Amino acid sequence: MATHMSKCRTWSRFQRFGIAAYRKYSSGGGYPNISLSTPLPGIPKARFASVDGQEKYETKITTLENGLKVASQNKFGQFCTVGILINSGSRHEAKYPSGIAHFLEKLAFSSTAQYGSKDEILLTLEKHGGICDCQTSRDTTMYAVSAEVKGLDTVVSLLSDAILQPRLLDEEIEMIRTAVRFELEDLNMRPDPEPLLTEMIHSAAYRGNTVGLPRYCPAENVDKLDKSVLHSYLQNYYRPERMVLAGVGIEHEQLVDCARKYLLEVKPVWGKSSAANVDLSVAQYTGGIVKMEKDMSNVSLGPTPIPELTHIMIGLESCSFLEDDFITFAVLNMMMGGGGSFSAGGPGKGMFTRLYLNVLNRHHWMYNATSYHHSYEDSGLLCIHASADPRQVREMVEIITREFILMGGSAGELELERAKTQLKSMLMMNLESRPVIFEDVGRQVLSTGKRKLPHELCDLISSVTADDIKRVTAKMLRSKPAVAALGDLTELPSYEHIQAALSSKDGRLPRIYRLFQ
Repeated sequence: MATHMSKCRTWSRFQRFGIAAYRKYSSGGGYPNISLSTPLPGIPKARFASVDGQEKYETKITTLENGLKVASQNKFGQFCTVGILINSGSRHEAKYPSGIAHFLEKLAFSSTAQYGSKDEILLTLEKHGGICDCQTSRDTTMYAVSAEVKGLDTVVSLLSDAILQPRLLDEEIEMIRTAVRFELEDLNMRPDPEPLLTEMIHSAAYRGNTVGLPRYCPAENVDKLDKSVLHSYLQNYYRPERMVLAGVGIEHEQLVDCARKYLLEVKPVWGKSSAANVDLSVAQYTGGIVKMEKDMSNVSLGPTPIPELTHIMIGLESCSFLEDDFITFAVLNMMMGGGGSFSAGGPGKGMFTRLYLNVLNRHHWMYNATSYHHSYEDSGLLCIHASADPRQVREMVEIITREFILMGGSAGELELERAKTQLKSMLMMNLESRPVIFEDVGRQVLSTGKRKLPHELCDLISSVTADDIKRVTAKMLRSKPAVAALGDLTELPSYEHIQAALSSKDGRLPRIYRLFQ
């Protein structure tokens, strides 16, 4: 009874003076039993900042007379990120030797009509606290600079010069040949096989066309690429109507003025370009298998040996990023999740995703099971990468094919909500970074001519249902599988058996009866 009275007195003191006083005067054992899901009494109600209607006008877009689009988003601060995105990449190399986009990425920001060397460019940017970078993907080439806002005029002038007036000197091209050879060697030797597997799965899924063309320059083409081949390609693809000048952290009118000054009347070093030779091929999904027998026993770096593993990637056709189902596939990919058998980090690492719960937690011998989604303007690929000991490859393949079949079942309400929340949280956290906003603005405007804002994307994610997941999976499972296999492939099932497993009800591989072991 006495204990009960002391608890009542403690609680009434808490109600009268608030939590600070309670902490000050209470003894260690006197905490009241309050559920964490209910607000503490005496605490003022939280007031959240509201977003006004201006958000929908954040991304401003202007198209210049020559077809170049200028897109900007103001994000107040001392620095800005400005760059040019071009609808050009390895998928456009059908009529050329493969590897041009790879070479151009490495040659970016070398000597130009205005600047004698790369060092001169870097010194000019340094005056404005700037850095530059160029990245090429299968369908986009992106030249970008981050610098102080007051250096905008210099930055746009430099971008125009680097893209439209490169010198492409013989000694620069020779140096790039050496760099490309080294990169190809590194690609085949590195312990992480993911870049090589991604290359192989695209080659299997889109055999000999568009996004299936090599992203890295093949070794036999390194000596074939010279100034005349590069100029011929640039003439067709580096055209103003295939470009977007995007900027984050500057006023739109200021960026448009700089674009008119440096990008409207400028004549490229390769002369007048022609639209007639642009490759407009649509990606043709073929499915198929690409295998690479490779000794993976010596990929260790340093004293800690990495176990010998065989890596398998199985993919099916998803959809283009221009389709409504793209968001559904993004949620499905997040729901599958996965990672390595050892993944450092706390919450938010996707420990409750299907590939963790159903694969890595149940099969201790699996080293990796990760879902990836690649999407382009005319097709897409959802794939699962798995790694295990070479003796367990058959069982590993069956586990992955079964997971593909289980995608077509009903998604649980809790796992679907978790996947949607995680996707929204990743989207919003990534868009805290200025260079990421720049890339998002540029890529969306380049592919669609407009930009969906984060709150619109979050609404689309929220509207995905379990039926949507079921519907897109049923459609995906009708496509032929694409398979990439790397390592010791003695136990790898045949392509026909993998295809049969993905067409079955339970995802099991056909049984093999061996009379003699």
